[in-house]
Amino acid sequence: MYNLHPARKSTELRTYFATMTASNVARAIGKLQPKTTTFLLCDVQERFRDVIWHFPQVIRTAKFMTAVGQELQIPTLASEQYPKAFGATVPELKAAAVDYCIPTFEKKMFSMLTDELKAQMQCEPERKTVVLFGIEAHVCVQQTALDLLEQGYAVHILVDGVSSQKAHDRAVALRRMEKAGAFLTTAESLVFMLMQTASHPQFKTISFLIKEHAGEPNPFNDLLKENSAL
Repeated sequence: MYNLHPARKSTELRTYFATMTASNVARAIGKLQPKTTTFLLCDVQERFRDVIWHFPQVIRTAKFMTAVGQELQIPTLASEQYPKAFGATVPELKAAAVDYCIPTFEKKMFSMLTDELKAQMQCEPERKTVVLFGIEAHVCVQQTALDLLEQGYAVHILVDGVSSQKAHDRAVALRRMEKAGAFLTTAESLVFMLMQTASHPQFKTISFLIKEHAGEPNPFNDLLKENSAL
């Protein structure tokens, strides 16, 4: 399809979308709705605090997203990679997990999609869009994203909410996931898409969360200024 003449390519794309249901089209182009979305928080654990590139920003974004999820009634599911070795979820997020009743799944496999987590997701089969954030971008986040895509989920990766120990591992992983079909976005952009209108009943509350989040330092913003990768 991608080597076709532009006019023919456009016609085939229109035909392709015409055969899809409205909800499937929305997922295919990356639109989101709270009622069909799940947040996945991947392995933001204490042992990684001093080794992950811009780890504080990953925590800030995760705190923001879990708070938004609570307001929009979007479930958040969290994982911990072998906590006996790598410790529990960081205290900043552990408190949110308790307050918002976020279930946490221990794992040894790199992908988050353990049998237990998949069973939890299957309790709400209409939620076929996943927003993914956490660490490490090139290992657990990437393998989770690929597994989800393989199973037919629409996957959104928060570029200001994922990282790795090395910046280049993160950058390559983002490109890899995008080429596989994941949508790259920012936390703020995604939250506005979830609300869709200033008439949303939670707009005032979430606007406060957005302003609070936007007022915090975000080192990933400087990457574009440096002509670096995402």
